Amino acid sequence: MPLFLELLRNETAASPERRQAALAGLRAYQSAQRPAERVPPPPIASAGRATLRDYGGSGRPVVFVPSLINPPFVLDLAENQSLLQWLSTQGVRPLLVDWGAPGPENRDDSIDDHVARLLVPLLDSLGEPPLLAGYCLGGTIATAAAALHPVAGLALIAAPWRFARYGDPARAAIAAHWEAGRPTCEALGLVPMELLQAGFWQLDPGRTIAKFERFGKLDPDSDAARSFVALEDWANGGAPLTLAAGRQLFERFYAADRPGRGAWWIDGTRIVPARLACPSVAFVSTTDRIVPAASAARIADSRRLASGHVGMIVGGRARREVWEPLRDWLIAASRTR
Repeated sequence: MPLFLELLRNETAASPERRQAALAGLRAYQSAQRPAERVPPPPIASAGRATLRDYGGSGRPVVFVPSLINPPFVLDLAENQSLLQWLSTQGVRPLLVDWGAPGPENRDDSIDDHVARLLVPLLDSLGEPPLLAGYCLGGTIATAAAALHPVAGLALIAAPWRFARYGDPARAAIAAHWEAGRPTCEALGLVPMELLQAGFWQLDPGRTIAKFERFGKLDPDSDAARSFVALEDWANGGAPLTLAAGRQLFERFYAADRPGRGAWWIDGTRIVPARLACPSVAFVSTTDRIVPAASAARIADSRRLASGHVGMIVGGRARREVWEPLRDWLIAASRTR
């Protein structure tokens, strides 16, 4: 992991002892045993390179929209850490959007195109207004889809909307990171995952180093070690972004804050969460470093917790703080339409 080694060299706050401990943790992570790769359910619909995967269950379909960054399967991470599998046993029928892997030929596919040309046709295929649930940037995208397509309800989990609320120092760092990587991205027609991951690590380099320090001290056969490996493999994996989606994310969202200013339009429709004609709920973490609580959309039913960005989905308190309240809200929203 060259990016981590560069981060370690540049983190001046880390002592030589901490650097050595983090390197030991990195080596332990690289050599850790991996379980057999999980096989996702087969797709039931497709639109371009995007597919819709059905996890079973009953009731009105609930379409889960993941971020364009990292694989979608954090929502189905492991046998005992799968929000989607659990919901399928709770009177909910979860379906997962899989964005597929773009190639250079998709360089002009913007976030708008992901909404209108990929997600909305998948929703059309269901034959009834579904519920939508979006995680991270997937929540931003789901909000736009709810403005373009009839839905029975919208649930947001750690979803950014008011990008100006990241604060000027963070936005300046994000802009500098994009400017440094943009020439390479333009040549490739894609935004490589490595560039995105480096940006996440730079938000809190000390925390990145500390987590490998801690991992190096774990029993490799412990549940904690296995969970760490599964999460890191997810965080370090994933398809690239298309060039147009990356440009829109960095320039129109982070830099210009078009969603937060009410200046995001798709096919003539202005995307404003307050104008949605469906019930909405937002799960917002007060300790999220990737999507600060201040950046969330103004939703009347906003539920605040302190589980962190990924912890909201797979953490030790996730079932009590997010899974169960989300299940109850989805079932209630389905019955009111």
